[in-house]
This record gives sequence, C-alpha cells and structure tokens, in this order.
Amino acid sequence: MNTNLTLIDRFCRYVQIDTQSDPTSSAVPSTEKQKNLSKLLADELVEMGIVDAHSDEFGYVYAIIPSNSANKVPVVCFCAHVDTAPDCSGFHVKPIVHSNYNGANIVLPDDNTQVLSPEKYPYLLEHIGQTIITASGNTLLGGDDKAGVAIIMELAKYLQQNPTIIHGDVRIVFTPDEEVGRGTDHLNMQKLGADFGYTLDGGALGSFEDETFSADAAIITINGVIAHPGDGKNKLVNAIKIAGEVLAALPKDGWSPETTDGRQGFVHPVSVEGLSEKATIELIVRDFDTNKLLDYEQQLKTIAEKVVQQYPKATMEFEVKEQYRNMKEVLDQFPQVEVNAREAYARVGVDFVKIPIRGGTDGSRLSFIGLPCANIFTGMQAIHSKKEWIGVRDMEKAIQVLVELVQVWEQKSVLENCAQNTNLHKI
Repeated sequence: MNTNLTLIDRFCRYVQIDTQSDPTSSAVPSTEKQKNLSKLLADELVEMGIVDAHSDEFGYVYAIIPSNSANKVPVVCFCAHVDTAPDCSGFHVKPIVHSNYNGANIVLPDDNTQVLSPEKYPYLLEHIGQTIITASGNTLLGGDDKAGVAIIMELAKYLQQNPTIIHGDVRIVFTPDEEVGRGTDHLNMQKLGADFGYTLDGGALGSFEDETFSADAAIITINGVIAHPGDGKNKLVNAIKIAGEVLAALPKDGWSPETTDGRQGFVHPVSVEGLSEKATIELIVRDFDTNKLLDYEQQLKTIAEKVVQQYPKATMEFEVKEQYRNMKEVLDQFPQVEVNAREAYARVGVDFVKIPIRGGTDGSRLSFIGLPCANIFTGMQAIHSKKEWIGVRDMEKAIQVLVELVQVWEQKSVLENCAQNTNLHKI
C-alpha cells in the first residue's frame, strides 16, 4: 500500500480496477469484481490510521473519522459509488494524463474516431493550462464515480494528517451498484450513524444539486394468442407486433429524452422483449414533480389500451414500480445542508451553482431513508461514454470544499450551542 499517493495517482489507480455493475444480475453486489475496489479502499483507509474502516459482504465500505471537537456536532457523511455504468466498457481502462492542456482537439489513441473537441465540450476551454484526464478511446474513464471516491479518500488523508482541523464525526461510505439503481439496497443505516450527508457525484466546478427527478418504472405486458404460423389465419395474434404499435403510438413531439430538457419530464422505453405469444415493454417515467408521474402513467396506460383494444383476443397488463423520489422533498426541511455548503464553497472561492439533476443519485434514496443528502461537484464530464474526461483542478477544489465543509458544520454547532446556553440563562 502507498498512502502517499497523489490525487492523480489515486484516481488513475482506481479507474484501472474494473467495477462495472450489471442490471441483469440478481447477485449482491451485481458483479463480484466491485468488491476488489471496496477491499482496496478499506485497506487504504486502515493504513491512513482509520482503524474501523472495513468492507462488508455486500461491497459497502464504512469508515469513521472521529470528532476532535469539544462540542456536540451533527454527524456528516460523505458518499460515493464504486461501480461504473453498464453503458460502456470499464474493462482495461487506460487513463491518460494530459498536462498543460492547450485547447486543441484531443484524439484518443486507441480509437482515433473518438475526438474530444472544445466545440462539442466547451467546458474544456476552462481547463486550458490545466491537467485533464481521459481514457484511451476503447472504454469509459470511470470518473463517475471514482472521482468522488478519490476526493473523499484525499479528504480522509488530509484530516488524518492535519489534526488541527477541528471537525465533528465524519462518516465515509462507498456504495456498489448505484448505476443500476441498487446503491442503498443493503446499506446499514444504523452502522452508518450519520445525521446529514453529501454525495460526491456531481459535474462541473461549483455545481450543487439538491433536486433530482422522481422516478417510476412502467411495465406493459401484451398477451397475444399463439398458433402455428402455417395455420395462423384468424387465430394468431402477434404480441410483438402489438408492442410495436404501442411504441409507435407514443407522442412524437414530446415525452421523450430526445425532445425534452431543463425541468421537463419524460417517458422513455428502455427494453422490449418477447415472443409472438407474449411481449413486454419496460419504460422509465421521470419528472421533478412527483405528482406528474401519475399523469404520465395514466396517459401511457390509455395509449396502450387503445392499441390493444383493436385486437379483441389480446389482453394487456400494466404495472408501475416506484424507483426513487426527488430528494428536494426532504432537503427543503433541512436548509442547513445547503447553507453550510454555500459557506464552504465561498471560503474556497468557488461560485455556488444550483442545478437540478435530470436523473438520480444515491442521495435520492438516502434522503428518503433517513439521511438528508445533497450532491457536490467532482468535475466529471461526458460520463458513461468513451469520451469521458475530468479536470484535476475541479477534483482539487472539491477536496478543499470538503475540508472547509466539515469545519463549517463544527463552527455552526458552536454558535448554536452558545445561543441555546444564552437562552437558558435568560430563563
């Protein structure tokens, strides 16, 4: 082990460990290889002197940096996920460090059709003269979310090496399977024991996210009538064809990710499977307003029913499964999560930019199971793709924010305790 890793060394080491999750697997975690990184992280934390750090049978990593404050301070947790997305290969990632980036196009060497251009990725222009990291063209990079992992690990190292930084209990958790929507399924909240949290899973410098989509899954099952195709006249009812008609009947000028942005929701088919006798369409339903999900789902059901009604021998089943909810519904009740983050951003000279996430994070689920949890930037860009890249400056700034943030929570608790004592004396 080497606890003297630089941030770049640490990040490049982590991304070379294949941790891709698998949405088709029922195992926990969905891929055993995720545990390889979890075990490494636990070992590195122990080497730093965090003696209770450990990984469990589900691939979670837990650690506590004990309070060195004389005051009662809320317990703050920092969270990142170890898995990478199934969308693009995470096997044999070869990170490339581009020092003193000059603003030109970057052709990735293992596939020269993969080109990062400032025209397509204008955020590159904010990193001229800085160091950026890419993959080599055949895989994703894995900054989502190994950037968050590296940032939290660097925070842990810094706090261990600088005991004069006064803070309350700091909890660390690394989760598996976030990319397949199961990041908190086996999280032990009692063991975690935190009051408030922040995921390190955000994008550009200064971004802060306290709002996600609310999300459901909708499953339409079409039951046709099977018959031998050679004798199918007036007997065969092809469920695959009906499923195709249902998809064709969806609105063309809205509803989809291709036609929406900003605060607009959508309905998105993600899977079609089946045979002539039975076919299933799986869709995801998303909106920032949870109440609107029901409207989408009712309209979707009506569209499907109208199609199926044209085939009297066919039947249809419609099922909705809740996936996650907009964490803002919880975070609005705990304004100190944002207030303290704003203060930390200001202290390191980073503009605070609130943006909604057109997706979800572990923070969505954490907020609804007892840990109000917002999302802080890491710098990751073009995630889930071969063109994924990250600026080292952004990761460094995120570390600085976290160092200040643990101090802000401690200092605010001192002020609150003083105010409470003053009021008691008045009584």
